[in-house]
Amino acid sequence: MRIKPSIFLISIISALTAALSSCSSSTSYAELLNDENKSVNRFLVNQIVIPSIPADSVFETGPDAPYYQLDEEGNVYMQVLSVGDGKKVTDDQIVYFRFTRWDLSYYTTTLDNIASSGNMDDMTQTPTSFRYQNFTLPSSAYYGSGIQMPLAFLPLNSEVNLIVKSQYGFTNEISYVRPFLYRIRYYKSMI
Repeated sequence: MRIKPSIFLISIISALTAALSSCSSSTSYAELLNDENKSVNRFLVNQIVIPSIPADSVFETGPDAPYYQLDEEGNVYMQVLSVGDGKKVTDDQIVYFRFTRWDLSYYTTTLDNIASSGNMDDMTQTPTSFRYQNFTLPSSAYYGSGIQMPLAFLPLNSEVNLIVKSQYGFTNEISYVRPFLYRIRYYKSMI
């Protein structure tokens, strides 16, 4: 998956700089990253994890499907709930999506039904959108590169669960060093 250098990368560097300067003396940035990894690992320990994408890109689907590691560093994992019937997305194509997300740092430690955020369950909210692989637009860079990664393998109208570590998540939240579990559905047109 290629990521174009742009505003997106500048946002990541700025957020990391802010994270390093805003960390209290009691918690280093390295410790925050370690905690983030522990949260993801606590979640994945109860899942089947496959460290690569199937060579034929035929994924197991459904709520019991495995989580596929999408990048070499283990920053994004995808569970395919359903493979869509749409076409594959092209660079700079507008993609609408609905999502719900949960903070894995809380989810894996409390095992409580924690609050979620997003617009998947509220059809009165407008769907969000990005232009695929066009991180020069603030509207696309804002959501980070993680939510776009499944579209390199899946067509539109697909639905996935996605674990996204902070470096690949919302650019304004990188410095919080929090991983999120997303449920995302991708659309070609606004619904």
